[in-house]
Amino acid sequence: MSLDFSSHLILLAALLFLVSILATVLTPRLGVPLLLIFLLVGMLAGEDGPGGIHFNNYPLANLAATAALAVVLFDGGMRTPLHSFRTGLRPALMLASFGVLITAGATALFCTWLLKLSPAEGFLIGAIVASTDAAAVFSLLGGSALSLNERVASALEIESGTNDPMAIFLTLATITYLQMPDSFGIWDALRLLFWQMSAGAVLGVGGGWLLVRGLNRLRLGDSMVPLLALFGGLAIFGLTALAGGSGFLAVYLAGIFLGNRALRGAATIRRFHDGMAWMAQIGMFVILGLLVSPRQLEGVMLPGLVLSAVLILVARPAAVFLSLAPFKFPWREQLYIAWVGLRGSVPIVLATYPWLAGLPNAQLFFNMAFFIVLVSLVVQGWTVAPLARLLGLQVPATSARIHRDDIDLPGQQGYEVVSYRLPSNSKLIGVRPKQLPIPDVSRVICVARRGRVLHYRDWGELQAGDYISLLAAQTQLDALDRVFEAVHGESETTARRYFGEFTVRADVLLADLCEAYGLRQPEHRPGKTIAELLQKHLPHPVVGDRLRLGDIQLVVKEVQGDRPTLIGLRLPH
Repeated sequence: MSLDFSSHLILLAALLFLVSILATVLTPRLGVPLLLIFLLVGMLAGEDGPGGIHFNNYPLANLAATAALAVVLFDGGMRTPLHSFRTGLRPALMLASFGVLITAGATALFCTWLLKLSPAEGFLIGAIVASTDAAAVFSLLGGSALSLNERVASALEIESGTNDPMAIFLTLATITYLQMPDSFGIWDALRLLFWQMSAGAVLGVGGGWLLVRGLNRLRLGDSMVPLLALFGGLAIFGLTALAGGSGFLAVYLAGIFLGNRALRGAATIRRFHDGMAWMAQIGMFVILGLLVSPRQLEGVMLPGLVLSAVLILVARPAAVFLSLAPFKFPWREQLYIAWVGLRGSVPIVLATYPWLAGLPNAQLFFNMAFFIVLVSLVVQGWTVAPLARLLGLQVPATSARIHRDDIDLPGQQGYEVVSYRLPSNSKLIGVRPKQLPIPDVSRVICVARRGRVLHYRDWGELQAGDYISLLAAQTQLDALDRVFEAVHGESETTARRYFGEFTVRADVLLADLCEAYGLRQPEHRPGKTIAELLQKHLPHPVVGDRLRLGDIQLVVKEVQGDRPTLIGLRLPH
C-alpha cells in the first residue's frame, strides 16, 4: 500500500466523518433523524453518488458494524439506570423475545407471498428486520428533546438493548436450516437459544463485575481509565461470542453493571464513551450506506414499500399489543411503543449474514432490509416527537439545566464536581448560595459571573447567567437537578397545564379530597389515601400517570419507588 493511497484513504474517512458531524448542527432544526443523515452520507459517497466509491466488502462491513454496535450497546447500558427496570424490565423482555418472534412470523407470511420465496427464506427476511435498533432508539430518544414518561422510555430503551440477541438467533438458526435442512431441527434451535442467552447473561454480569473491580483497584492514569472500560467491554463481547453466547447481550449487561456502580473516573468514562458511541454510529451507518447501490433499490421499491407498511402497521403493532397485554399498559402507550419500533443498523448488519453464508438470494435479502430501514427512519423517525405530543405522553421537561459539567474528584469514588448555569427564568435568582435547598452533603465551591470567578465574599445573591459549581455525591445528582431546574414563566405554565392547577400530597385521605371537591368516594373504606387508590389501579405508577376521580383527574407528579408522593389535580374547565 503506497503512502499516497494511505493519505487519500485517511483524508476520505476524515471528510466523511466531518460531513456527518457537521450535519448534526442542522438536522435537529429540521427534525430529520440523525442516523438517516449518516446513512445518506454513505450512499452519496458510494458508487452511484458524487463520491463514486465502489465498496462491496461485506465481511469488512460486517466486522466494522458489529464492533460499532457493541460499543453503542455498551454505552447504552452504562446510561440505563437500574431504577428504570422497576417499570420497564418485564414488558421490555417480553417485547425482546415474544415480540421479536411475532414480528418475524407476521412479516414472513407477507414476504413468502409477495416475493414468491420459500417459507424459510420468507422467515429469514422477517427475522432480519424483526428487532428495533438500539442506536436508532437511543439517538432519537436522547436527541429529540423528548421527555417521555418513565414507563414508555424505559420499555423502549431496554427492549432495543436486549432484542438484538433474539433477532440474531432467529437469523442464524434460519440460515443454518437453509444450509442443512435435513440435520438442523427445532430442538437444535432451542439448545442454541438457551446457550446464547444464558452464556450472554452470565458472562456479561461476571465480566462487568470484574471490570468494575479492575477500574476501582488498578492505579491507572486518568486517560487510561476510559480505555480500560472500552476495551474491557469489547473483550467481554469477544469472549462471549467465542463461547457461543450472545456477545451483544453480554456487553449490554456489562454496561448496565458499570453504569450503576460507584466507579472511579465515572464522569470521564461517560464523556469518553459518549464520543466513542457517536463515532461508532457515524462510522457504522456510513459504511453500511456505502454497501448499497441506489440503482439496486429500484427493483425492490414496490415490494419494499408493501413490506414496510406491513411491518409498521401490522407486524409491530400485533407484537406490541400481544406482548404488553399482561402488563396493563394504557392504550396510548401501547400505540406509541408500536410506532417507535425503529429499524436501523441491526437489520442491515444481519442482512450481510446471508452474503457471508453464500445463500442464493443474498442480494435480495440485503436490498429489502436496507429499503425497510430507510422507510422506517424516514416515516417513524420523523414522527417520534409529534406523536408523543399528540398522544399526551410527553411529560413537561424542566429545561432550565442549560449547562452541567461532571468533573471527577481525585482520590474519591462516588463524588463529583458539577456545574449549573442559571437561566433568566430561574426561581433561584436572588437567593444566596448558602440558602440553596440542596442536600446536606453537597457544597457550593464556586460561583462564576460574566466570565470571572468570584471570591466567596463577593457571591452575594445569584443572578441570571451565573455558573454555580458544587461538590456532590453521585447519588444526589438527580436531587440537585430538580433544585436547579425550578423555573418561572412558560415552563411553569406548561407544567400547570399538564399536571393541573393544584398539587396535594399523596398521603392525603381520599375522603378529605372527595369532601373538599364534592366528589363521591369510589370505595367506602375509611382511612384510604390517594396513594393507595392510585396503586390499586396503577401497580407501578410513573410521573404523568392519570386516574379520573369524578370530574377531576389525578395526575402523578412525583414518585418514590412504587409509591406516588405528589399528585396534581386537573379540574374540569
